[in-house]
Amino acid sequence: MNRGFAKTFIISILFVFTSLGISFPPSTASSSSPSREFETNICRGRLLADDEYFKVIKEALEGAQSEIVMSCFLFKTNGYTSSYPDILLSRLIAAVKRGVRVKIILERDTNPNSMINRNNRETAERLRRGGIEVIFDSPKTTTHTKVAVIDRRYVFLGSHNLTSSALKYNHELSFVIDSHEMAREALDYVNELGR
Repeated sequence: MNRGFAKTFIISILFVFTSLGISFPPSTASSSSPSREFETNICRGRLLADDEYFKVIKEALEGAQSEIVMSCFLFKTNGYTSSYPDILLSRLIAAVKRGVRVKIILERDTNPNSMINRNNRETAERLRRGGIEVIFDSPKTTTHTKVAVIDRRYVFLGSHNLTSSALKYNHELSFVIDSHEMAREALDYVNELGR
């Protein structure tokens, strides 16, 4: 991990959990596990529990103006327009049609017949047909990231894979950070994965 990114990330988390200058008003969004917002002198952010992640990242993809860069361990689409991953896929393709540059980095392991490889390959085909740049990591290294950087400003990090289970049913916890500095460092890290 890039040391600068790791240092900034850890400092941000420490600020969050030590409550230095942080307020935690409940979100107005409906969810079984309400999100919490926070603000430090480093960044503004919001915790996203369970299916709230899907709602917030969908809106962010719809509002993207210049660039979306994502790195996912598993992006499992199935061709059904009502499935949450396929909805995100459609938002990514719509962003490309608006002139937004979109790049996705996906995990690839050493077993060509693994479920991870099969699911990510199928999604990669759908992404590429929509004009999206797709890069696979080296099969020698596991890329377990779940990160999205939008417009070099918003950073989504956490436990959510882009699967129906993670986006709709599982207990998952991620957050979105509004910080140009964090976005820059996250991009530096993610772009190294695709080399």
